[in-house]
Amino acid sequence: MVASGNDFVVVDNRRGAVKDATAFAREICRSHLGAGADGLLLFENSKKANFKMRILNSDGSEAAACGNGFRCIALYAHDILKYSSRMNFESGSGLIEAEVGQKNQIKVQLVKPRVFERDGIVEVCKHRLHYAFLDTGVPHVVIFVEGLEKVEVFEIGRAIRNHTHFQPFGTNVNFVEVKSKKEIKVRTYERGVENETLACGTGSTASAVVSVLKGYTEPSVNVLTQSGEKLRIEMQRKGDEITKVFLEGKARFVYKGEYFL
Repeated sequence: MVASGNDFVVVDNRRGAVKDATAFAREICRSHLGAGADGLLLFENSKKANFKMRILNSDGSEAAACGNGFRCIALYAHDILKYSSRMNFESGSGLIEAEVGQKNQIKVQLVKPRVFERDGIVEVCKHRLHYAFLDTGVPHVVIFVEGLEKVEVFEIGRAIRNHTHFQPFGTNVNFVEVKSKKEIKVRTYERGVENETLACGTGSTASAVVSVLKGYTEPSVNVLTQSGEKLRIEMQRKGDEITKVFLEGKARFVYKGEYFL
């Protein structure tokens, strides 16, 4: 499945077919030797929600949240497993609410953002960069730039991701250019994929949240991703705090098949 350029292998694991999720993610996500994907989504049983979702990056590490993955699993639950258009499910970051609309448009409510640093400074690759650091289900650094297409996302992103300040878990890194009061463009270096991806839902959300808190944009923000698709981020604000945040965009099926272990 694909959402805004993020691609995932989705597996119904309610009967426990995948025993070693880490090894399976590494194997099936490998290009050429596997199916090839940014990550693996496992659909599992839950005692407190409609279902449980586990997210594994292509390197086998497990992630607490993935905005684009959330939209894919919601569409999968609705179209393939015939769940209602409104649903909730467990994730490593907490309970996620989702709604599947027309033309594969999916809206999810993410967990409440937690801002750790609003005006940090980091020096990497001979650059002194101002950043914000927050959690939208997983940790994200947000850096505002001009001339986004010229930014060395891989080199600088990798350096920040592995910087001692963000250890032991590391961080995702988003480079953001403000286009207008209603739109930003984002490029993201993703932890776990260890490269730039075509889109990142939680990264787009983090970028939009910081844009609003800094007064660069209004509370409803369009995010242009590197894939060319736009995501819609809506939020409710109370003073200097974002109390609720919603991510909306399309997801789609690419193919289905059998994988021989």
